[in-house]
Amino acid sequence: MPRKRIPLPLLLATALLPLATACGSTAAADGDGGKTVTVTVGYQSKTINTVTAGTLLRSLGYFEEELEARGKKDGVSYKVVWQDYATGAPITAQMTAGKIDIGSMGDFPLLINAARGKQLGQPTRLVAVTGYNLRGGLNTVVTAPGSSLKSLADLRGRKVSTSVGSAADGTLVRALEQAGLDPRQDVQKLNQQPSVGASALTAGSVDALSQFVAWPGLLAFEGRARALYDGAVLDLPTFHGVTVRQKFAEQRPGILDDFLKAQRRATDQLRAEPVAAAESVAKATGLPAEVVYLYNGANGIATFDPQLRPELVAALKADLPLLQAAKLVGDVDVDAFVDPAPLRRAASTPAYPKVTTVKPELWLRGQTTTRSFDSPEELLKAVKGADVRAAYVPDALTGTLWFADKAVWVADGARLRAFVTPANAQTYVSGHPGARVVGYTDAVRLAS
Repeated sequence: MPRKRIPLPLLLATALLPLATACGSTAAADGDGGKTVTVTVGYQSKTINTVTAGTLLRSLGYFEEELEARGKKDGVSYKVVWQDYATGAPITAQMTAGKIDIGSMGDFPLLINAARGKQLGQPTRLVAVTGYNLRGGLNTVVTAPGSSLKSLADLRGRKVSTSVGSAADGTLVRALEQAGLDPRQDVQKLNQQPSVGASALTAGSVDALSQFVAWPGLLAFEGRARALYDGAVLDLPTFHGVTVRQKFAEQRPGILDDFLKAQRRATDQLRAEPVAAAESVAKATGLPAEVVYLYNGANGIATFDPQLRPELVAALKADLPLLQAAKLVGDVDVDAFVDPAPLRRAASTPAYPKVTTVKPELWLRGQTTTRSFDSPEELLKAVKGADVRAAYVPDALTGTLWFADKAVWVADGARLRAFVTPANAQTYVSGHPGARVVGYTDAVRLAS
């Protein structure tokens, strides 16, 4: 039988996926007569809007609980192996090798997952969403705190770090084009892992960093960066989701059901007790809880809901041409890749309420709950003299939540408005005569 030829671009692209270790085949009997079955889950602990299918789910033990209940019925012992990665690429590499059964990753990597799975004979399916932002606020371009850069247009001729094939890179490409720049010629783009890019920005070897949750918020919180571009300006959805090997889903549908039930339980827990969830994720990842809460909190940048919303499926289709232009994928049948049936079967619970207006929020030290406010002025009044752990405020243009003390503030008569970036603030000022940019300390004083 002739050997199937793999196209050279695919071979090269696959070779570039980070290598990862794994032990044996997954979702198979462990050599004890079929009485023990191992399920391997790939996740990204520091990509914190995947926590309901990864970090938080693992710490809560809900998947193991569901499998234990199943085992009591069928006489089988189930074991879960959790494998943690920095990006989605190695999860895809291991899934196409048949060594990871269920994985979570961002929207752009999900398309690569679909393409690689089909081409390498290990087709995958998107079965649930973890966290999403309908405007794209999960991706941000940041620059050094003392940088003279004020907008994306200032990046002409500069070095920008990103992770090619990620949603952060997609945001960068789209945003540069919107700003009138050619992403291939007008900037020097470096393809780097998030942690490498963060170090490069701190060292001054790149001028800006375009990354996904939670890197921009982390760097801003630590005073190592300030936001240059808010991905929500694009007004295009971005999300992370759960993908499964098709063979596994067909052979072990009950286990997939248990995973999706457990994910729904973890989502319920996060939405009911967001502060406790943030503390749990922080403990597991080493990230500051204040940063986790920025994205995963009650008013966080990410909304957690497993449902495969039409807007998100449409976003996948809109993302595909960017990956094709970068020669990272060929044709992908998005409709065939998206499979809502398992979630309908496993977690047919009432839908979560739709997101309402994002409110400013205050987290005081020693408190296990936060307080929300109806306006930025009320938040700033409460901040004065308080022992603040973190204060959050939504961008007046995009709704993206940001740290109040890192935001760009504008005084407009008696009103105070906050913005993630100087560019957003300038857009507001240009349309409101008399409005002016003020510092955070002045904003607190004016509110009081």
